[in-house]
Amino acid sequence: MGDTLSHDTDDAVDLVHPDDGQVLHRHPFLSLLTLAYLGFVGLVTLTPASEQPDYYGLAARVLARLERYPDLDPLTSRLNVDRVEFLANIGLFVPVGVFLLLLVGARLWPVALGLGVVLTSVIENVQRGIPGRVPDPRDVVANSLGTVVGVALALVLTLPATLRRRREARAR
Repeated sequence: MGDTLSHDTDDAVDLVHPDDGQVLHRHPFLSLLTLAYLGFVGLVTLTPASEQPDYYGLAARVLARLERYPDLDPLTSRLNVDRVEFLANIGLFVPVGVFLLLLVGARLWPVALGLGVVLTSVIENVQRGIPGRVPDPRDVVANSLGTVVGVALALVLTLPATLRRRREARAR
């Protein structure tokens, strides 16, 4: 096809010559997967409270079940429903961080972090107009932490390919 453009830890991107009219080719499947996951995040975070499952009740039942096991007491004694919700918000945004980093590339990891923070801030602001939803600054913190974890995880997972590409580039 054309030359290959490599950005530190991102996957190689096809770059064709400017005179043949084609543009940079990013990963369409990854883009589709990212949009699907963002749709799921939107469903979880932007659905009116009356139409959502009882996540609070679910968290309470899970905690009650875990408290039956004495070996887990060091863990369960520190957990409450609010902490479980905070951890769930972190977990919800770990894939967001991974997808954003893979889409923008490792060289632009601060952009991926910024996009994650902007996304969660927009979600919390939109929730103001949704019946039964209450924006919470702790959600912005938890979701941002999840984005940071996701970006860091993606950087670690793409590191071997990055090192390989750097070695190949130096060998040329």
